[in-house]
Amino acid sequence: MSSFFKFKFNNFLDIAKSPEVFDWMISIRRKIHENPELGYQEFETSELIRSELDKMDIRYKHPVAITGVIGFIGTGLPPFVALRADMDALPIQEMVEWEHKSKVAGKMHACGHDAHVTMLLAAAKILKKHEKDIQGTVVLVFQPAEEGSGGAKKIVESGVLQNVIAIFGLHVAPELPVGEVASNSGPILAGSGRFEAKISGKGGHAASPHKAIDPILTASNVIISLQYLVSREADPLDSQVVTVAKFQGGSAFNVIPDYVTIGGTYRAFSKQSFNHLRQRIEQIIVGQAAVHRCNATIDFLEEEEPSYPPTVNDSNLHEHFVNVAVNMLGINQVNSVMKPAMAAEDFSFYQEVMPGYFFMLGVQSASHKPSESSLHSPFLKINEDGFPYGAALHASLASSYLLKHQQNMHHAADSKYLDEI
Repeated sequence: MSSFFKFKFNNFLDIAKSPEVFDWMISIRRKIHENPELGYQEFETSELIRSELDKMDIRYKHPVAITGVIGFIGTGLPPFVALRADMDALPIQEMVEWEHKSKVAGKMHACGHDAHVTMLLAAAKILKKHEKDIQGTVVLVFQPAEEGSGGAKKIVESGVLQNVIAIFGLHVAPELPVGEVASNSGPILAGSGRFEAKISGKGGHAASPHKAIDPILTASNVIISLQYLVSREADPLDSQVVTVAKFQGGSAFNVIPDYVTIGGTYRAFSKQSFNHLRQRIEQIIVGQAAVHRCNATIDFLEEEEPSYPPTVNDSNLHEHFVNVAVNMLGINQVNSVMKPAMAAEDFSFYQEVMPGYFFMLGVQSASHKPSESSLHSPFLKINEDGFPYGAALHASLASSYLLKHQQNMHHAADSKYLDEI
């Protein structure tokens, strides 16, 4: 990146920190925070986004995937680079007492998606002011239903991103100090799936177990057998998880029930390992049930909520991210070897069809309390001072990538011409 453009893109942070933009961001975020909406119900959030894009004279497509909004800044022509923010809240009662606490009982932005939307809108504001310098088109992806319902999958299936050459996304990290970012090349978040199994036996009186076929004992053996998938079948260097977190059966102390229901999650960092776990989970449940004279049916619940693939960062985009982030924040503020986590993200659906990059942004609260630093916690606090960094990084990552892509295309064309001579 030339020194001129280093200066220009780093200037994005100064713009994002200006009172005009920063105060506007705080206002937007608090409006969204007070009115949280669950997946595919983000109608007011979508309306707010469209209203702000209208004020900025940014064109967009709506609806996409029910409530989604896809904006466009730049020439309207290729190349296309996308920036993504998710919009949905969680069914959690907020326990933080502050002026802008959720006004909707039982719903809260406990995963920071209100901040994600805000920072992408701010990036749009910055990019619109520099639209004449954009060497292509930045696509703004305001996506519904990340929390389990796979809104990204619906966005991909809509076809609106079919010509996009790269996509960037961020997630607030309340455990990281403001001004710091973290990510890595390759797998950073796991693929995640769910399963539920019904194990049917024959009910009877607990005093005469020989006259019954006990599904509780069978399910217990199934759960023990599932633990061997990780301890004895998985490569110790290939992290995987199988957890049974649901066990329901029986309602009396002296009656063996007819059936038991168990359910849980399985996770892995590679698609191959993920698919292997799914296959073996079904084999073990059905096989162990048969050994104990029971029948078993298993449902991977894909119709309700799709399983999420692993989130795998493109190596070339990692190099680009580190270059941009170090230039903007300083080398000590960029952790480029972040340890992967077993959490899942539907950003992975984008990465299955195009190069994608996902990173963490520090928004640690001033008090640093552990209860305030956990996503999906009713006590989550987000430090709004982190917002300018996310907005500026969004804007710089997209605009500088388009510039670099165009320069590479010119170099390739020049090389081809010389080769032909």
